Amino acid sequence: MELLTLSYAGVTIGEYHQLKYMRHGHSLPAELQRKLAAAKRLNSSAIKSHLASQGITWITIGDERYPRLLAEIHDPPYILYAKGDWQLLHKRALGIVGSRKASRYTQESLKAIIPELKNLSIVSGLAYGADEAAHRLCLSHGIPTIGVLAFGHDVHYPKSTTGLRSEMEMHHLTISEYPPDTPPEKWRFIARNRIIAGLSEGVLVTEAEERSGSLITLDMAMNENRNTYCLPGNITSGLSKGTNLRIQEGAEIVLSADDILKDFH
Repeated sequence: MELLTLSYAGVTIGEYHQLKYMRHGHSLPAELQRKLAAAKRLNSSAIKSHLASQGITWITIGDERYPRLLAEIHDPPYILYAKGDWQLLHKRALGIVGSRKASRYTQESLKAIIPELKNLSIVSGLAYGADEAAHRLCLSHGIPTIGVLAFGHDVHYPKSTTGLRSEMEMHHLTISEYPPDTPPEKWRFIARNRIIAGLSEGVLVTEAEERSGSLITLDMAMNENRNTYCLPGNITSGLSKGTNLRIQEGAEIVLSADDILKDFH
């Protein structure tokens, strides 16, 4: 059965693994059987035509276009939907994330760092705050950037980055593991973090509270043996508490772009 129709039928990563590693004679859960039946009823040709009309490319795991680093993580998406220049998936990448409440410190620090990263692409999540700052600076300096969506391409959140996303899809790239009409849900933002980490050789966190979702991305990167970087911050700032603690625990302190670039030679 095509992975595209499985995706449209709502087959999750966990269910995909159940199918892939099912032992002979074992029965599938009723919910997964229901989804497989729904997948068989779907018109694959119509789905492909609709995606093409929207300028969306789909890439399945095992395809030569699928990014190698992402395929190496513990639970890679079995399909990616891409809008823009999908070949950016094969360029060496740094993930940049941080707080949605990011202060001017994030903006000013990234202004100093991002222009020096001309041989890399920058991966982030198109969220308000640090993500938006990173993507916009990439556009300003002609640096390739990839936005990882936590929903389908027919949807967008937050509204403040709608125009940014449109510009990225013209000259750069957005990707999602979900069919176009998939709405945003909290758990999908957490799942999205593993893709940011998985595409990247390293992840930089600019500012993060002690329990920030950005630190989840950093932890995922660490678990996948990727480089982890943090900007040091004011010890009285709650927005730097998480990053300062991660530096204390072993993440590399970033004082300039050179602290990152030395790992990309």
